[in-house]
Amino acid sequence: MFEAIPLLPPDPILGLTEAVQRDPRPHKINLSVGVYRDDRGQTPVLRCVKVAEQRLLESEATKLYLPIEGLPTFNRLVPPLLLGDSHPAVTENRCATVQTPGGTGALRVAADFVKRNFPRAQVWHSDPTWPNHPQIFSAAGVSVRAYAYYDATRREVDFARLVDSLQQIPAGDVLLLHPSCHNPTGADPTAEQWRTLADIAAERRLIPLLDFAYQGFGSGLAEDAEAVRQFCRPGMASLICSSFSKNFALYNERVGALTAVVDDPAQVEPVMSQLKAVVRSSYSNPPAHGAQIVATVLSDPSLRQQWYDELRHMRERIQLMRSAFARTMSECQTQRDFSFIQHQRGMFSFSGLTPVQVQQLREQHAIYMVNNGRINVAGMSGATMAPLCQAIAAVL
Repeated sequence: MFEAIPLLPPDPILGLTEAVQRDPRPHKINLSVGVYRDDRGQTPVLRCVKVAEQRLLESEATKLYLPIEGLPTFNRLVPPLLLGDSHPAVTENRCATVQTPGGTGALRVAADFVKRNFPRAQVWHSDPTWPNHPQIFSAAGVSVRAYAYYDATRREVDFARLVDSLQQIPAGDVLLLHPSCHNPTGADPTAEQWRTLADIAAERRLIPLLDFAYQGFGSGLAEDAEAVRQFCRPGMASLICSSFSKNFALYNERVGALTAVVDDPAQVEPVMSQLKAVVRSSYSNPPAHGAQIVATVLSDPSLRQQWYDELRHMRERIQLMRSAFARTMSECQTQRDFSFIQHQRGMFSFSGLTPVQVQQLREQHAIYMVNNGRINVAGMSGATMAPLCQAIAAVL
């Protein structure tokens, strides 16, 4: 029965992890998959997570299914974290939140929700974007198109072309945005530019879909949510996909959420019914442990403060690696200016390396990155910085 099934190529990002694991060279460096690593190259379990898990172990009395929409305490705590306690959408109870298996699960639930309720809508993503974005929406039967975003020569957001592109999107279509720490470029609009983009979305009656996977990894939890607040202004309805994989380092727990922000509290119940119908026909209900960890930490003031401190440490280490990379590349005396790296935000940046140079780094130096030249800055360390930059200089 399965003899005619073709073999597909490995995932362009996750497949690199398998290649790294097979590589016997001890000096290999993995800058591909978007996970945080400390200076020893490890992805640590946060101390606040360990405390929360101990409490859960001692108090857990059942392994009963969660509701379709997920852990109620978790769902109650997500909107204030995204928008702030005093945001009108929070105080007026205009948020419908479902817990999902990671940020990717939130995107798929959003895709199915769009297909069910706006069957003619197209989803527009930035060019470039996370490679899985078009795959997720295409798999749900949603048409996908791209809008201009990045100036590869200047290594920054091409705001004029971005504005022009958004003004051409038909009313009723879905506008997929990265509110902070753009993946893969690391280049974000300014606060003023976000306000302009939100004005355009409101004027053209677009549906904002915000992939908020890296809250806290740019400038801070509240600072990174500026774009989210702009697109959740009164009179606008939005979808927010959030993830706790990165800012809680809960990668294998798959903890995410989809929050629909509506413009009238009366819309919450019907929207929630649609979200629950999508979940029920997909994975039925989400896993409990990761959401219980997040809810425990966010509900306890001391654990919440400890999380703030640990998240700040991760953010500052990434910024330190950005500065160190730009400085070390300058010391290598190449003709290429890499100073743009230290001005971008989050774990990712476009290095500007060509696919040929990426392949040379992989084969000759055991350095792994995505073929388009995207690098995970969090994969760098003090010990690997010099050999990494020397290898890059050698292939330029």
